[in-house]
Amino acid sequence: MIDRLSSLARDRGGALCVGIDPVLDQLPSHLGGGVEAARRYCFELIEATAPFACAFKANAAFFEAMGSAGWQLLEEVIEVAGRYALVIVDGKRGDVGHTADAYARAVFEQMGADACTVNGYLGFDAVAPFLGRPGKLAFVLCRTTNPGAGDLQDLTVNGTETPLYLEVARLAMAWASQCGADSVGLVAGATWPEELSRIRHVAPGLPLLIPGVGTQGGDLERAVTAALGENGDAPYLLSVSRAIGGASRGADFQEAAGGAAERYLGRLRGLHQPASTLPSESARSSV
Repeated sequence: MIDRLSSLARDRGGALCVGIDPVLDQLPSHLGGGVEAARRYCFELIEATAPFACAFKANAAFFEAMGSAGWQLLEEVIEVAGRYALVIVDGKRGDVGHTADAYARAVFEQMGADACTVNGYLGFDAVAPFLGRPGKLAFVLCRTTNPGAGDLQDLTVNGTETPLYLEVARLAMAWASQCGADSVGLVAGATWPEELSRIRHVAPGLPLLIPGVGTQGGDLERAVTAALGENGDAPYLLSVSRAIGGASRGADFQEAAGGAAERYLGRLRGLHQPASTLPSESARSSV
């Protein structure tokens, strides 16, 4: 999986992940209403952004909110998006072993996703069913983007000065060693670039899924520079949802989404260039 991600990132010039969040009351009005509007939105968003995306991240919550028709649409979206790039189901699953196994079979075998997000709060047995599957990847929540992330994630572990989010990163490295180095990744928000840098130091080879730029205000350049690591080649995916999929709510939404994705990828390409060729801050595209 990591090899495929790296290959796609080389082809695109940067590792952009486009979020697919079909919120029914926020879709462009010209698409109509209900599940059919969501279907048009998803497929037009995929078409517009596929040339720039290494991955698509479908937020399961917005599909679940549409009931059984939403679940069917999610399977269709995974199939269509998978023609162009990796597909991540963002469901943040995490439960006791036999339940986690059912979640893993659902997302990987039934739906056919390449990757998913999981919650490691229950420990290894809740994560293990997602790991070690050939060609599949589980991103473990490590440092989330929300303002309340520090309520638990900054708590120190076992009388040490190590915060919980770094202990999660350490555990993920151990799980990768046990279950397969290419089956484990971490979610680390761009809203916390210093913490992201510390995560990369603890987990130098794990792929990082980085949400939080755009609408949430994370610093793209600082976050991705940290994610690339000391050698500048560590695997990552910068995930952008609302700032691309919601770039316009008018009839031009497809064009606007494609343009936003292209600009984000342009900024990522700049970070992969030698320092002497990087554009100045004033010359960077505004997105």
